[in-house]
Amino acid sequence: MTRTPIRLLVLLAASFTAIALAVPAQAAAPYCGITWGSTAEQGGRLDPAAGTALTNVRAGRHTCYDRLVLDIRGRSALSSWRVEYVDEVTMDPSGEPVALGGGAFLQIVVGANDRFSTPANRGALTNVSGFTTFRQVAWAGSFEGLTSVGLGVRALLPFRVLTMTGIPGSASGVRVVVDVAHRW
Repeated sequence: MTRTPIRLLVLLAASFTAIALAVPAQAAAPYCGITWGSTAEQGGRLDPAAGTALTNVRAGRHTCYDRLVLDIRGRSALSSWRVEYVDEVTMDPSGEPVALGGGAFLQIVVGANDRFSTPANRGALTNVSGFTTFRQVAWAGSFEGLTSVGLGVRALLPFRVLTMTGIPGSASGVRVVVDVAHRW
């Protein structure tokens, strides 16, 4: 066996290594252009808004994210909200854990009373079966003008929170919108 083929292989391997080291690594483009994060988000100081009420919770699927919408009606504007990943969602005011499906959990608190009092199905405020990211939406109580909702998601994923004025079918009200990306 001659040494020429072995030297040639060594030279080729060294050349490819040099080329790979010389080309700068390209950062992966964000999924769907999403640049959201996973840290807590808050709008205003978490205070109750007199005369407001959480009246509906609904969800929708989009190409790059799943969306949860909380409809809030009342004579005064929504004063506050907070959305954050937690180890477990807790019930207001007892602090008892809320059972949720998923690999990560968002606790959503809005400065509004609830009109549910006792929702028909506390463990499924809206149907999210077949969603890419959402696993379960559960009522987590209402106490002293603050209302909580638990959102179980597939994994700890980027999210954003938006507020929008007006509720479909009504000129008044506010929507708190929580979008959770399908992946990083």
